[in-house]
Amino acid sequence: MARPLARYATLTGYVEVARALSIDPVQLLRSAHLDPGALDLQDRWIPAGSIARVLELSAAASGREDFALILAQHRRLSTLGPLSVSIREEPDARSALRLLIRYQHMYNEALTVRLSERDGLATVRIAVDPGEPIPVRQSVELAVAVIHQLLQHLLGDRWHPVTVSFDHPRPANDGTHRQMFGAPLVFDGDWSGVVVYSSDLDEPNRLADPLLRSYAQQFLDTLTEPEEPTVTSRVRELVELLLPTGKCTIEQVARSLGVDRRTVHRHLATSGLTFSAVLDSTRAELANRLVSGKRYSFTEISEILAFSTPSSFSRWFHQRFGTSPREWRRQAER
Repeated sequence: MARPLARYATLTGYVEVARALSIDPVQLLRSAHLDPGALDLQDRWIPAGSIARVLELSAAASGREDFALILAQHRRLSTLGPLSVSIREEPDARSALRLLIRYQHMYNEALTVRLSERDGLATVRIAVDPGEPIPVRQSVELAVAVIHQLLQHLLGDRWHPVTVSFDHPRPANDGTHRQMFGAPLVFDGDWSGVVVYSSDLDEPNRLADPLLRSYAQQFLDTLTEPEEPTVTSRVRELVELLLPTGKCTIEQVARSLGVDRRTVHRHLATSGLTFSAVLDSTRAELANRLVSGKRYSFTEISEILAFSTPSSFSRWFHQRFGTSPREWRRQAER
């Protein structure tokens, strides 16, 4: 089974937080096999395991067990992408939360959020499964903080949960946790998430404009639930992700998917493709975009596309596009 993906938007504010804590965001991102230059592509899907790794590495490098909570403070409702448009117009907190749960796969396939209610209390349980045996403490804390922030957006800054629970040990310093949640904290619990009064979920959404509700519903109707990602589509995503790292091999792609190389070959063959064909077509798409812009020099582009030398890149580009990179850029500027 292919490992789950998540949107790059999960790392919104990462560079700023890392630098503020005097750690190198570029090095840490690369250590987790992520492309620092792609952080602006918020809707791009990447392995959830890579996000979990960079969060854990960053917490260790900074010596801050509260790293994920600091990162959460840089998030906005809009970080959820197009879904945020509909969430903010739901009439009450319960319907907004249920909408988030229904479409959770649209922003993070590794995340599971469940809502249950009993005796006047509503429990929002949160779990993160990146599809591989790696620590997820920071990922869980980020997810819990995001749910808490969503409810505060909807109910107002004076709202606080009944309790906040984590299934991992208490940090040496829980000051950030106490300040952020403003509620009793439970660590080493059986689950992670928040408990709120059911009556709070019935409160009107203070962000909603009743006159915009029908428009938000129309917009939601256009958000077709994405099809289950195929191995082929994920291979393309991973090739684009791994190219700048210089480790774009079928073995590395297979490891990222949690399968062996023969499985990758078999799935690609079903679509009439080979790994080298996917690699070449993805390279061509990236080359077209990068050469047409002005952000990168041709030497930098050759490195991003994993060519051994700029001249090797130029020869490949000429064979692929029938002209030199310099002439292609000149034409694009006209």
